[in-house]
Amino acid sequence: GLFVTDYFTRTPRKLSPFRSFASIELFHFHIPEDTVIAVWNLITFKEQGGTFGDQCPDRSITVYFRSGAPSVINPLHTHFPRDTAVPGSFALTLTWTLPNRTTGVFNVTSPLPGDWFLAAHLPKDEGKISVKGLYEECQYLFQPQLIVQRLVNIAVLYPGYVTEQSMAPHNRSCLYKVFVPSYTSRVLVEVLRCRGAKGCPLWLRVRAKAPPLHNSTALDCREHAPCHLALDLPFWQHWYYVLVEKHPGVLGTISFQVTVQLTDCSRPILARPPFLPSSASMNMPHSFGSMGGLALGDSPLPASPNGTKHPVPIPTALPTGEQCWPVRPTLRNELDTFSVHFYIFFGPNVSVPPDRPAVFVINLLPVLDSGGVLNLELRLNVSSLCGENVTVFGCLNHEVPLMSADNASITCKTESLAGFLLSVNTTASLSHLRIPYPQTGSWYLSLRSLCATEHGFETCTNVTAEVYLRAYLSPCIDDCGIYGQCKLLRTNNYLYAACECKAGWNGWGCTDNAEAFSYGFQLLSTLLLCLSNVMFVPPVAIAVRSHYLLEAAIYIFTMFFSTFYHACDQPGIVVFCIMEYDVLQFCDFLGSLMSVWVTVIAMARLQPMVKQVLYLLGAMLLSMALQMDRHGLWNLLGPSLFALGIMAIAWTARTIRRRHCYPPTWKRWAFYLCPGVLIAAAAVLLYTFVETEENYFYIHSIWHLLIAGSVGFLLPPRAKSSGRLGSLPRRKGCGYQLCINEQEELGLVDPAVASINSICTS
Repeated sequence: GLFVTDYFTRTPRKLSPFRSFASIELFHFHIPEDTVIAVWNLITFKEQGGTFGDQCPDRSITVYFRSGAPSVINPLHTHFPRDTAVPGSFALTLTWTLPNRTTGVFNVTSPLPGDWFLAAHLPKDEGKISVKGLYEECQYLFQPQLIVQRLVNIAVLYPGYVTEQSMAPHNRSCLYKVFVPSYTSRVLVEVLRCRGAKGCPLWLRVRAKAPPLHNSTALDCREHAPCHLALDLPFWQHWYYVLVEKHPGVLGTISFQVTVQLTDCSRPILARPPFLPSSASMNMPHSFGSMGGLALGDSPLPASPNGTKHPVPIPTALPTGEQCWPVRPTLRNELDTFSVHFYIFFGPNVSVPPDRPAVFVINLLPVLDSGGVLNLELRLNVSSLCGENVTVFGCLNHEVPLMSADNASITCKTESLAGFLLSVNTTASLSHLRIPYPQTGSWYLSLRSLCATEHGFETCTNVTAEVYLRAYLSPCIDDCGIYGQCKLLRTNNYLYAACECKAGWNGWGCTDNAEAFSYGFQLLSTLLLCLSNVMFVPPVAIAVRSHYLLEAAIYIFTMFFSTFYHACDQPGIVVFCIMEYDVLQFCDFLGSLMSVWVTVIAMARLQPMVKQVLYLLGAMLLSMALQMDRHGLWNLLGPSLFALGIMAIAWTARTIRRRHCYPPTWKRWAFYLCPGVLIAAAAVLLYTFVETEENYFYIHSIWHLLIAGSVGFLLPPRAKSSGRLGSLPRRKGCGYQLCINEQEELGLVDPAVASINSICTS
């Protein structure tokens, strides 16, 4: 046949260590119909500072694959919330083969068509808090590429028609497809009139949605005569692929006929006639293939004698009593993103008769609804049972309802189907089911009431159970509880939601408390972070005593907003916010930087007018810088270096002018400047290199203590005039006085240490 190759790629993205599903990188692909093989080329490379990161450590990368919806992953092996169904997915771990680059390949033969999702992440790290811009961070970039190979002009089998086919010696197989509409209870595929070899050495394989694989439903025609393969409860509104292939070692041309018969469960006595425009033809998609059979590895065969179609009456033995019941639709009411309620007409209380199931359908829109959580709730009205021991079983299946009258209603499983089971009775009248990231399409809920007896469950008589049914779509499970935050995330044009847990809680719904912080621990961490700001009280007292009133006001501002910012920033339930979090964070950062700025400028001993201008200019520039990037390195380092430069220039000028080191006394250096600098340096080192998420509450508290303590040491003393000199006469008229206080110039603490002269000139 004719193969077409398609190529898809995605932009490289930076991977993050796994903490929750909110930290993964999600990639969305679409695989077309009739794809026989899909190959993902997984490219990963390192970067550091804009160049190849040859010195970066090798960190394994885990990639997850799932069809129809994003993968529900659990790399930390946490507990899922109760009543949560966890769908499976494929996982692949990439290891490094080169210093800065590695490549992995993931092949899928005959993949399911539609949406495919890839999720990738790095292993969980120690949670170190790094200062942005301090050093070049190692980045791990991941880029998936998809190559698909699909068949075109696959032969279409029409129900009730016979297709004749000759398989040449160089051909090994022939592929067909047939569309199965809604309300189809059985698909029967038959191979007739096999000629050209002894015993019909053919394999008959059938699979839904994609070409068959080696483990698909198969039948050896050599051992079964007639060669027919029946599939009960097929998927509705999907293509079924039929593969007829030779046995190994068979030579020569083999001729045969293929036919498909569909059983319409709404008409259980008759098979669907080929001449009626039934739901099969009315619901048939427009993507038809060729009319004749297509041999794999060969060009389409001529229309005659192969590939001819003609109606042939085919006797079918239908199971007695097989029928389908009416499927009640639900009304979709969209409230918000991933907030959808499905209302039942004449509900929400529904009656479940004793002799047949009640079937409902929930339609999830493609792509739009797969990023949330599908929730079901069943509540039994015990008063409606009239004292009978009745159990109502609910079976939720994707794309086909389970309406069997046997024990499949209890197990919710058949040979080809597996659904999600719910049950309510007189002792447990409430049942929940949560499906994170459900596959889109039609979900069918079948409710059946059975009575418990000594011999098991049997059909009830004259008891109609009443059940309250609630179905809805939510962004997260229980809104992530009180220890989590439900985040709406986006990857290109695809939206999905995930929980981000805090206070040591983990899990898909932030319900795993294995590593959770206790209430006492949360209270202790909050008190440490808040009360450590009391250390700013001594610097405020020193500033007021030294007549540095503006500096004292800034220290009070910093102490106030740092206290209430950390009270609001706590991850647990010990939280107190006096205003919006963003406002508190901005004021805390601004107060911290302004405290450093005014302290260093005050140490420079500038003229009052110059000092006030620098204070105002620093406040405006720091506000602008914090608005641009609050966590950048230069927000702290830039103003500090600039203020230190001003102070160094002022001190150097005084040293040159006085020809003496400034400050001149060794006591000022030994007991104030050196201890203050060492304390401030220790605080910066702790903040930069030691602080992690686990030790944040006490390391950051120590940071508060050290920074406030360093301010108390570094703040210069108040300049005092000597009281031994009388007041000098002032010249009358216009002019000014320039007073030079030599004590201020010398930086002495006690004015009684030396003889001071205060000279005023006009």
